[in-house]
Amino acid sequence: MSDALDTALRLVRAQTALVRRFDARLSGLHGVSLADFTLLLRLGQAPGGRMRRVDLAEALGLTASGVTRGLAPLERIGLVTREPDARDARVAYAALTATGRRRLTEMLATAEETAAEIFAGPAWPATDVAGLAALLTRLGGTGLSGR
Repeated sequence: MSDALDTALRLVRAQTALVRRFDARLSGLHGVSLADFTLLLRLGQAPGGRMRRVDLAEALGLTASGVTRGLAPLERIGLVTREPDARDARVAYAALTATGRRRLTEMLATAEETAAEIFAGPAWPATDVAGLAALLTRLGGTGLSGR
């Protein structure tokens, strides 16, 4: 097996382990998955806490139907609402509700704690974490700021 393939497979396994860990914490404490959290987080970063669904899909690297499927349960539990555009009936926005903003703050604290636990101690000096972030960015990974 080539070093490149071995590295790619290690990255896939590491990503799976991270998703499981975040899912377990976020689900256990807040009833949402990591995918739900990232969707809510992106909305929370948007001006006014709202985005056109098509822009949200682009920002998350999802299809429009994928965003619609992801938003549906969040709408049902009152974290997100659908807002029509006053000027164009074809356009719909996804917007955080007041409850969604409050819960997102709580979820963000849990996600921060989880990340701190993952990258804790002498095994992960700050320079290694920063170096890993830079390498992941080269692979197309983006962080909280979208960059």
